[in-house]
Amino acid sequence: MVAFEADDETSMSAPVWPAFGDLMACLFGLFVLFFVWMIAFQVDLTRDLDLERAQHAAEAARRQELERALAGPLADGRITLVDGRIGIRGSVLFGLNSADLAPEGAGLLTALAGPLRVYLASHDELIMVSGFTDDRPITSSPQGYKDNWELSVQRALTVTRALVAAGVPEEAIFAAGFGASNPVAANDTADDRAKNRRVEISPIARNRRGP
Repeated sequence: MVAFEADDETSMSAPVWPAFGDLMACLFGLFVLFFVWMIAFQVDLTRDLDLERAQHAAEAARRQELERALAGPLADGRITLVDGRIGIRGSVLFGLNSADLAPEGAGLLTALAGPLRVYLASHDELIMVSGFTDDRPITSSPQGYKDNWELSVQRALTVTRALVAAGVPEEAIFAAGFGASNPVAANDTADDRAKNRRVEISPIARNRRGP
């Protein structure tokens, strides 16, 4: 009777080991899948980081090249260069509420056209000329502009045409007016308002569309 009970216990406990082995095999399989996923994730992350570093390096090189090309106007303080954007105060280019180019501004744009043309020759980019004003409404304008939007657009067009006349390819440049939006300083002092009356010249990537 005792022997029979021992045999019965042995027969009941025997199937546990195959089940345990199956469980361990499943856990091992899951571990392998997780490990493979981690390796793939690490490879993707490394590739993305390398791509981002390359893009940042290319952007830094582009800005340094532009700074070298514009060393003269930058050195004498006639322009600023921030994040790849060339800034020119409106008072250098135009009279108050006017889009007629001043002699000083015409000479400056002629000086800028050469470096911009050389830069465009080695970069697949466009030049965007942006006009900005302060936030004061126009009360009188020699050309009869209705508002700051119209004035900023016409000033951007005037600069664009002057650069094209000085040699910048017309297919590589365009104009945009932003009125009083996107100020670089508060509009609460005369000096800050003068900073906001400006034109910016920015190299930008071309928007290439596939077929």
